[in-house]
Amino acid sequence: MIKKITAGLLLLALSTSCVSKKIYNELENKYADLKKENRTLADGNEDLTKSKNQLEQDLNALKLERDKLKLERDKLQADFSASDKSLKTLQASYNALEKDSNDALETNINKNRELLAKLETKEKALAAEQDRLNKLKAELEASSKRLSELENFIAAKDASMKKLKESLSKSLKAFEGKGLTIEQRNGKVYVSMENKLLFATGSWAVGTEGKVAVVEVGKVLAQNPDISVLIEGHTDNDKILGNIGGGIESNWDLSTKRATAIVNILSENKGVNKENLTAAGRGEFAPLLSNDTPEGKAKNRRIEIILTPKLDEISRMLNEL
Repeated sequence: MIKKITAGLLLLALSTSCVSKKIYNELENKYADLKKENRTLADGNEDLTKSKNQLEQDLNALKLERDKLKLERDKLQADFSASDKSLKTLQASYNALEKDSNDALETNINKNRELLAKLETKEKALAAEQDRLNKLKAELEASSKRLSELENFIAAKDASMKKLKESLSKSLKAFEGKGLTIEQRNGKVYVSMENKLLFATGSWAVGTEGKVAVVEVGKVLAQNPDISVLIEGHTDNDKILGNIGGGIESNWDLSTKRATAIVNILSENKGVNKENLTAAGRGEFAPLLSNDTPEGKAKNRRIEIILTPKLDEISRMLNEL
């Protein structure tokens, strides 16, 4: 698009003989700078997408590790039960041998000696089994404690995310029915705003009502400084035609600029930790509904603010297991 504009200006310059070669060179340089900036934004968007996918993989790995610990705890419990049963069997055998030894003592000294030898062997086996049982019990208690701590921490994270969702729902109640939805899933909170609330067609400038909604989100985030915030821009599959708003070449570009506009508004709140904010453009490639209907396209044109708890503490606990 920029190249077409540059070529058009050049043609106009040549046809009118009113534009100098210096102006032509400036236009060429501006085109090269814009093209380089577009490549930089695309590379940045790819890195952010990889980071998001890695976080989701880390969360899934944590849940798998939790399930693994549960299986280990259950196995230790089964081993404990089996060993306890074996201990009782050995104890009964020991008692029987002791009784037999006392009964045979008067009639058969040699047999009594053999029984005593067997009894000694059984006692050693009993002591060894008791030691093993004690170790299994200690391991079971330690594993259960670590698993309980991990489960309590995950539960606390889920509870804090639920509270965060409730705070957002309360703050954004005025925007119900205006294309704004809030939901909690996979340990995260998703705030979705349709473009009809935020942007005019082809624009990345946030409207007055939409800015009020984003500012309310920022107030809640300022009270939750330990939340990672990913702002994703989404579009329908309509192609960019003409020079929309100046400098827009694709849905990727438009969705990125819209996500960045939301980040800029959130950043105006001094209580929001800017290190927690990430802007990403998804273009038309993550639709909610089919783009075959106007209703579906309207749902797909949206901003999603994805709130994720930081998992540093959970990672530390797993490393200590």
